[in-house]
Amino acid sequence: MNVLIIFAHPERNSLNGALLDIARNELETSGHTVQVSDLYAMKWKTDIDREDFPSFPADERLKVASASAESFSSHTLTPDVEAEQKKLLWADTVILQFPLWWFSMPAILKGWVDRVYSCGFAYGVGEHSDKRWGDRYGEGTMAGKRAMLIVTAGGWPEHYSSRGINGPIDDLLFPITHGILFYPGFTVLPSFVAYRVDRLNEQDFSVLADKLKERIQTLAKTSPIPYRKQNDGDYTIPTMLLKSGLEKAGTSGFELHLKA
Repeated sequence: MNVLIIFAHPERNSLNGALLDIARNELETSGHTVQVSDLYAMKWKTDIDREDFPSFPADERLKVASASAESFSSHTLTPDVEAEQKKLLWADTVILQFPLWWFSMPAILKGWVDRVYSCGFAYGVGEHSDKRWGDRYGEGTMAGKRAMLIVTAGGWPEHYSSRGINGPIDDLLFPITHGILFYPGFTVLPSFVAYRVDRLNEQDFSVLADKLKERIQTLAKTSPIPYRKQNDGDYTIPTMLLKSGLEKAGTSGFELHLKA
């Protein structure tokens, strides 16, 4: 299996760095091939702007989606973006690893998504009609590939529970798991989340390391998050509203988009 890890932490000598080493070693020991995109080490350009579209006319108003589509189709994207797209196509499984900063991913990882997820590559693909609304949410370029998150958080697990003040962790990560990963077609596995990471002692870290090794060992057989596919009949087109009566009584919010 080919595994791509997108690593977004500024300090390689950190807990995140140690978890990256554990995941990579476990994968390679099991015979898998691993590539790591260490975004800070790569000094990844975060902002998407005119520099991302070298062939775009300087005197035209920049519309990112159309400029992205034209550059992707004409193979004139910047070399760093094209290299990351090739890695995504190469991978059978993609792992996004990052610390939870202000309830989301670090800006450098969001910038990686903004720039690498070109129109025609990760979105804007497939037929748009009264029967289909593109190849997305379970279909698309990444269909057949698996993906998951490895996330570290400073707060307690209770803080991220259904009654916790920060909100349920699955809800906080929904824009990433359902949007960034499921949208272009990935089969999304449950996230691996480490809590209270600033307070771990050696024994706590050993327990965490064992849990991560177990998750890595079961990548191929872990049951995915049961997100509803857009074009399988659960949603009306083109409004993309979930048809009534498909959910269990009392279901609301993001859980509506999970098959019962």
